[in-house]
Amino acid sequence: MNRFRIFSMTTVLFYVLLFGAQESIAQTFALQSPNGSNVIEVNVGENIAYSVKHNEQVILDYSPVSMTIGGKELGVKPVLKNEKRNSVNQIVNPVVRVKGASITENYNELTLTFKGNYAVSFRAFDEGIAYRFETTMKGEVQVGAEQISYHFPKNFTGSFPLADGFYSHQERNYTSLTLNEFPDDTMSTIPALIHFDNGVKAVITEADLYDYPGYFLKKGKGTSLEAAFPYFPAKIEVLSDRDEKPVRREAFMAQTSGRRTFPWRMMAISDNDKELLENEMVYLLSRELKLDNTDWIKPGKVAWDWYNANNIYGVDFKSGINTETYKYYIDFASKYGLEYVILDEGWYDIKTNDLINPIADIRMEDLVSYGKEKNVGIILWVTWKALNDNLIPALDQFKKWDIKGIKVDFMQRDDQWMVQYYERVSKAAADRQMLVDFHGSYKPSGLRRAYPNLISRESVKGLEQNKWEGMMANPENDLQIPFTRMLAGPVDYTPGAMNNAQLNNYRWNFERPMSLGTRCHQLAMYVVYESPLQMLADAPSNYLKEAECMEFLSEVPSVWDETKALDAQYGDYVLMARKSGEDWYVGAMTDWDARPLEVDFSFLGEGKFNIDIYQDGVNADRYGSDFKRINQEITSSDKLLIHLAPGGGWVARIVKQ
Repeated sequence: MNRFRIFSMTTVLFYVLLFGAQESIAQTFALQSPNGSNVIEVNVGENIAYSVKHNEQVILDYSPVSMTIGGKELGVKPVLKNEKRNSVNQIVNPVVRVKGASITENYNELTLTFKGNYAVSFRAFDEGIAYRFETTMKGEVQVGAEQISYHFPKNFTGSFPLADGFYSHQERNYTSLTLNEFPDDTMSTIPALIHFDNGVKAVITEADLYDYPGYFLKKGKGTSLEAAFPYFPAKIEVLSDRDEKPVRREAFMAQTSGRRTFPWRMMAISDNDKELLENEMVYLLSRELKLDNTDWIKPGKVAWDWYNANNIYGVDFKSGINTETYKYYIDFASKYGLEYVILDEGWYDIKTNDLINPIADIRMEDLVSYGKEKNVGIILWVTWKALNDNLIPALDQFKKWDIKGIKVDFMQRDDQWMVQYYERVSKAAADRQMLVDFHGSYKPSGLRRAYPNLISRESVKGLEQNKWEGMMANPENDLQIPFTRMLAGPVDYTPGAMNNAQLNNYRWNFERPMSLGTRCHQLAMYVVYESPLQMLADAPSNYLKEAECMEFLSEVPSVWDETKALDAQYGDYVLMARKSGEDWYVGAMTDWDARPLEVDFSFLGEGKFNIDIYQDGVNADRYGSDFKRINQEITSSDKLLIHLAPGGGWVARIVKQ
C-alpha cells in the first residue's frame, strides 16, 4: 500500500512536471512578406518577442512587446489560444491622391490570440513590417504602460529628430548618432531612421493612432531603443492664448474602450533609399474612410500671407491685415488659378480669441463673396485653444461665411487628450465640408485616411524657420525630409521663396525673409514634397515680377496620379518623377554639395515630348535666385545629365506633343 502510494505520487509528480515543462517551452512562429525579403519571427515563451530579418540579415534581435491594462501585463507569461494567418493583395484607391491614384496593398498577416482577451497581429510587407495589440475586454480600461522595444544586433547609426520633452511642435533637424551615442536624458520624435549594413535602412514610426498617445524613442540597454509615452495630463498650465502645457500627469497613458485595436508599430525597410520615397505603409495600416461624401474635398494651392508679413507693394492702399490686402491676394490667386487664399494670424483678436467677429479691418462676407466671383476659396488660421473653447459655434459661423478650410495651430502635444482633439476637429470640419491643415502638430499617423479632409500637416522644419536666426530650414534639412517625415504623410513645408541665398549672403529677416539654397531648389519642392494643400509662401508682389516661375507654379499640381522615385540618397539628393493626367513633372534637389545627376526618361513611354526645364543658373552658387529656363524635345530613349548648384535644384514639366 505504501509502495503503491509512493508510485502514484511519483507518477503524478512526473506528469505535473512534464506538462509544466511543455507549457513553458517557447513556441516560434515565422511570417514572410510576399516576396520573402522580410521575415518576422515571433517567440512566445516567458514573454512575446519578435525579430526581423531582411534578405536573411538580422536587423532586429528579439524585442519584447507588452501592454499593462488594468494592472495586468499582456504579453508576460502569455498563454496562447490560437493562431490565424491571412494574406491580402488588393488595390486601394485613396480619396486624395498624394503619391498616386492607386496603391498596391500586399502583405501576409499572423494573429496570435492569448488567454486574457487580447491578441497581437503581425504584418509582413515587402516594404516593411508592423505589429499591434488588440483587446476584447468589457467596458472602459486604463492603459498603464506599453513596451515597444527595438533591440538592434549592432551599434548602427540612426538619424533622430531629438526632442527636449513631450511638449513639442515636432519640428527638428535630424541628428546623426550611433545607438551607443544616443543621450540618456534625451528623446527622439518619430519618424526616426536607422542605417543598417549594406545600404539597408528602416524608418520607425506608427500608424492608425486614435484615442491613444503618440510615442517617442529613448535609449535602452546597449544598442536598443525603447518607447516613451506622454501620460494623460492631470494638470495644465495656461501660458498664453495658444500655449497650454501639462505640468502634472496621471498614472495612466490612456483611458479607452477595452474592445479595440491599438496603433500599429511599424518599420519601413528599404534596400535603396529611393524606395522610402514611394512607401505607403502608414496609409495602408490606418483605418478606412469614415465619411459618406467626399466629393467636396478639393486639394489645391494656397496664396499665403504670414511668411512674407503681408509685404505687398505697388498698390494704392496700405498693406496689412485688411480687406483690401486680401482682395489683392485673391486677384493674384485668380490670375494664376490658385484655389485658395489663407488669412493667417491677425484676422481675429488673439486677446479675446473671438472667432465669430473678425477685427474691424476684415470684412469677411465681402472677402468670401469677392473670392467666389474669382473662383478662390478662403481658409482661416486659428489657434487650437481658441477653436477648442468655441468649436461648434465657430465652425458653424465659418460654414455660414462659406469658409473652405481651417489651419489649426500650436497644439504641441500628442497625449491622448490631444490625439482625441485632432479627430474631433477633423470630424466636425468634415461635417461642415471644410479642409483641415494642422500646424504646431505631431507627425501624421494615418488619420487622413479616415478623414481625407485632413489635407496636410506641418511637424517639419519648414521654410518659415528662416524668418528668424538659426538657418534651420537649410538644404541639408530639406534632403532629410523626403525619407523620414514625408514617409508618415503630407508635409506642409510651405515652399516658394523668390528671395534665395547661398550661405555666405544669407541674412535672417522676419518680415522680408529669404530661403537658403537656390530658386530652383524651391521650385523643385513642388514636385518632391507632398502636400495636397500646397502653399505659395512669398508675397504676390514678388511673384508678379517672376512671370517665368509663375508659369510653372500656376500649372504644377498638388496631387498626383503616379510617382516614380528615380534616384535618391538620404540627406544628399533626390530625383523623382510624378504624373498628373497626361503630363509628367520631374524634380531634383541637392544638399550643400553641388552635383551632377542623370535623368533617365524611359518612364515616358512612346512618342515625342516637349520638356520645359528650370535649372540653376551659371551663377547660382553665388546668387541663389539665378536660374535658366530651357525648352526642348525629348523621347523615352533620352538621358539628360543635369547639374545642381550647392543647395540647388532642377525641375521640369513634360508634355506629349
